[in-house]
Amino acid sequence: MAPVLVPIAYIVIVFGGLFIFSFFYRKHTSTQAYEPYFSSHPERNAYVTLLQKTDPPASDSLLKSALVRRAMADVQRVMRIREDKPALQNLLQKGSIGDDLWNSLISAEKELEAEIMEVVAEANSFVEGWGQVIFPTANEMMANEKMRVVFDNISEAKAELELKYDVKAKITATIGAAPTSQPRSNGLAPSSAGTDSVVSSDGEASSTPGKSAQKKAKKRR
Repeated sequence: MAPVLVPIAYIVIVFGGLFIFSFFYRKHTSTQAYEPYFSSHPERNAYVTLLQKTDPPASDSLLKSALVRRAMADVQRVMRIREDKPALQNLLQKGSIGDDLWNSLISAEKELEAEIMEVVAEANSFVEGWGQVIFPTANEMMANEKMRVVFDNISEAKAELELKYDVKAKITATIGAAPTSQPRSNGLAPSSAGTDSVVSSDGEASSTPGKSAQKKAKKRR
């Protein structure tokens, strides 16, 4: 009987210890306050401040602009989470990072989902159906701003390259005009006036003998 109870007692002790450790660990992590993944949300704070302003109240155009800026900030956060999540998950599996950073990311992802739903509801409160297109619009505006920043920095980058390589950029434009050829007349085509004159002269020549014959016939009569 004793040899049978020993392995059973061993299994009970091992699994019981694991269960107790898991219970207290989950209780500790559930009450632990993680450091936020994103420090603050100034665009949301600005929109809420304008929305609560009553003397004088903010105009609808100003509120819409602030809401679009808020949506643009949310799009940036979504893109950052999509980029960071696979890398952090890989590092967590390797043991390179702790659970605190991963739990902070998961918490930020849940907060961002609630933030997106709130922005959609606010957009629909202004114009019905605007919530479906506000985030694509914000994404396009972000792309336009990035392109504008690149174009604005072209002159600075050009100056840095000229200073680095001690040369000046030269733009050479070659403008070539294709020669135009005019058709030449070979002088073989007869003119219309000449043709008319030939025809008219032939007509007169053919009609002259007929008139003289008629005159002779009248004299004989």
